Amino acid sequence: MPHSDDHRTPFIANAEAHPWRRYVAIGDSFTEGVGDPEPTAPNGFRGWADRTAEVLSQQVDDFAYANLAVRGRLIGQIVAEQVEPALALAPDLITFSAGGNDVIRPGADPDAVAQQFEDAVVRLSSEGATLVVFTAIDTNFTPVFRGIRGRVAIYNENIRAIADRYDCIVADQWGLREVQDMRFFDDDRLHYNRLGHHEVARMVLRALNVPNDLQPMQPDPLPTRTWREARAVDLVWAREYLVPWVLRRVRHQSSGDAITAKRPAPLPITTIAPGRDDSAPPDEQV
Repeated sequence: MPHSDDHRTPFIANAEAHPWRRYVAIGDSFTEGVGDPEPTAPNGFRGWADRTAEVLSQQVDDFAYANLAVRGRLIGQIVAEQVEPALALAPDLITFSAGGNDVIRPGADPDAVAQQFEDAVVRLSSEGATLVVFTAIDTNFTPVFRGIRGRVAIYNENIRAIADRYDCIVADQWGLREVQDMRFFDDDRLHYNRLGHHEVARMVLRALNVPNDLQPMQPDPLPTRTWREARAVDLVWAREYLVPWVLRRVRHQSSGDAITAKRPAPLPITTIAPGRDDSAPPDEQV
């Protein structure tokens, strides 16, 4: 059970078992789980959505989960490729995260992104499913994205207003202070790592008022580096991640061009990560 002194999100557990039996996740790399490696998963990643589904499946019978998210997708692509297939699966719970890849692009208009987002919410909420939407993380902690903080804040206010109009649940990454720390991110400085995805899953379950036994995971201390060592790390990051990202933009390519949804149909959760104990140090996990 979550700690009673957990101050980040008000938590009032459902008095009875949660009501959801068919969960569909749609979105981009964030929802696909990129950054949280899991060799047994169909796409090689686990992620917060899988982690959330694992907990939900343990509390009710006949639970099924589909994940249609594909890395690199812009909001227009998510709407065109995932919304109708998601509804065709007849979910009673949908998580929808989209627009992040649009907002980080130079010259992006967060109001235009919000209009596409709202159009999708209208459709996704039209058949009675519980709909969870996400604010974006506060980027002030990272020099790479600090310059777009104002744009992200506008995007978030639009998301909150849309959620209020259509009675969506808001999973608030902006307020999730724990993950505003590079120790919760993968080497590409863009995607959450195992720690980050775990914390997001805890946050989503709090937003759903679902009791669970997930405990905070403590990151390793930040390494002490000299100025020269830090610049060397920056150069490696630029060569391995930034330059390929820029080249894909120039070539109108996406990291998800050859990727398909990892769970295109609602399936029972048997074991996503067999025998794995996230509370153990990495070298002790099985």
